[in-house]
Amino acid sequence: MTIGDDEQAPWVQLTLEPDGFPTEALEDALLAAGAVAVTLEDAGDDPVLEPAPGETPLWEQTLVTGLFDARTVDIAAVQAVIRAQLGCANLPRHHLDPLENRDWVRVWMDDYHAMRFGDRLWVCPTHRSPPDPNAVIVHMDPGMAFGTGTHPTTALCLEWLDAAEVLDKAVLDFGCGSGILGIASGLLGARTVGGADIDPQAIVASRENAKRNGLSAKFSVSDPSELAAMRFDIVLANILAGPLLALAPTLAPRVRAGGHLVLSGLLARHADEIEQAYAEWFDFASRREKEGWILLDGIRRSAE
Repeated sequence: MTIGDDEQAPWVQLTLEPDGFPTEALEDALLAAGAVAVTLEDAGDDPVLEPAPGETPLWEQTLVTGLFDARTVDIAAVQAVIRAQLGCANLPRHHLDPLENRDWVRVWMDDYHAMRFGDRLWVCPTHRSPPDPNAVIVHMDPGMAFGTGTHPTTALCLEWLDAAEVLDKAVLDFGCGSGILGIASGLLGARTVGGADIDPQAIVASRENAKRNGLSAKFSVSDPSELAAMRFDIVLANILAGPLLALAPTLAPRVRAGGHLVLSGLLARHADEIEQAYAEWFDFASRREKEGWILLDGIRRSAE
């Protein structure tokens, strides 16, 4: 049968539970059945919080949802195609939900507000302005690369930058994602800003966001292998504990004597191990914590 012509619900979502099938197989089956889009979400309580640059991790139990045009789709035919694609007599556990007709762009714009970090630094979507006329404003819309300030690790770094002496400093944002930390540094007065990421998508996003914030001339972004052999006054690395451990010999030489190495993206249980990995070069000040996540601020003893 065809699912409705109600103008208030022109779309219908068919969500498949894992039931032992690989996520990719469920995706392919929904697309073969005519889904106009397929999305993935956590089926349990196993959040993927901030992946390392270039990684696209999935949950152990992933719900796969296909979006169909409710005015034309024949759900019985859709189910038959999915069963054929999966080679099973019965459809995996599933549920069917109408999706009301809404202006989803407008809904997003209404929900995404300006956010304050510290005393003067704000991150604002391009359609909003902060209430503080003296604010330093990072204009940032959610996109494909991670980082708009909503995650605790990013918030910790932005708060650190707001309180730090950034004026006329050389800053490196290693694992830059959307470029938000480098852009914030530039707007706070950094002399030069470098961004590095192994994900080409992040490099494109960072360059576009730097342009949007008027920083194209100050903010250069590249693959880490293409970074110029220079040292920085501040190096920010908001990535996961595993990469931070592996990158210790790479990041340490990038920081000038007396400079700061700001490490975030790690849970509290990893903080001691990370400090130990960098103890050869850095003295660490007090830790900052937010929702179980930690920021470490190390001062370079010697750049030799």
